[in-house]
Amino acid sequence: MTMRRFNIFLLLFVLFATVARAEWVSGDRAIMGTAVRVELWHEDPRKGAEMVEEVMNEMHRIDALMSTYKEDSEISAVNRDAARSPVSVSDELAKLVVRSLEMSRLTGGAFDVTYASAGYLYDFRARQRPQAGQIEEALEAIDFRLVEVDADHSTIAFRRNGVRIDLGGIAKGYAVERGAAILRGNGIEHGIVTAGGDSRIVGDRRGKPWVVGVRHPRDKQRVITRMPLRDEAISTSGDYERFFEEDGVRYHHIIEPATGRSASAVYSVTIIGPDATMTDGLSTSVFVLGVEAGLSLLEKLPEYEGVIVDNSGAMHYTSGLTAPQ
Repeated sequence: MTMRRFNIFLLLFVLFATVARAEWVSGDRAIMGTAVRVELWHEDPRKGAEMVEEVMNEMHRIDALMSTYKEDSEISAVNRDAARSPVSVSDELAKLVVRSLEMSRLTGGAFDVTYASAGYLYDFRARQRPQAGQIEEALEAIDFRLVEVDADHSTIAFRRNGVRIDLGGIAKGYAVERGAAILRGNGIEHGIVTAGGDSRIVGDRRGKPWVVGVRHPRDKQRVITRMPLRDEAISTSGDYERFFEEDGVRYHHIIEPATGRSASAVYSVTIIGPDATMTDGLSTSVFVLGVEAGLSLLEKLPEYEGVIVDNSGAMHYTSGLTAPQ
């Protein structure tokens, strides 16, 4: 064998060995009260598995920072003490609360982290809901303008007693966006990070789009549509995630800030766009706004598209999407 042929043979052997090792690597965990999944393509499966764990660790870190179910989280400290005096928090939490307040202004209050002032009175696992008098009292504390963030000193304060905040309508989107940033920072070109109804896609699926199914809001075995996506975020909010029914009424976790009760105009909302933090917040907002006002809001945001399933089961699309034939 000549040296030239040997070199070609060696190059082909190396290329074949590299392709043979490369594979899809994935991991699943229960974090942030939901199912988290990371899937990516890597030439070295061992290194790929390490990146999956890095993303999972980031999810745990964000959960420890922002979960209202953890007494030692920063947000729990805010809810305990911010009505008495400003509470020092991390720059990260302060910035996400600022983004939440910006979302409140954008949506005319349909998105409002102070919904938790009434929301904490619901226990969907125990099938418990507040009485009318409790809701009326809590409504006085539901107003995003009651939250003050001092960005320079990273403090959060409430302007009155009874205010509570919860980032449940935006934190998972933020978390998957952070996870995708970790993958890109490690050179990953094909991957997806999912937490419940929020997903952030990195690149494509090796020459093909990632296809994300949107589940039927009344039949978990069916999908209402499938979305072919590349390097985008997708978030779905539905009344089927945490709920119970009583006397024909569905009580679920998406609370309408104006009433302190579960929003009921739609069954589900799916938003697509370049930033999972925004798609998460918008899916919650549009769910509260309903079809007409929700579509009107989305049409003002050219980078974002949406699909709404109303409370009759009819589907509505923004102008940038085409209904399946």
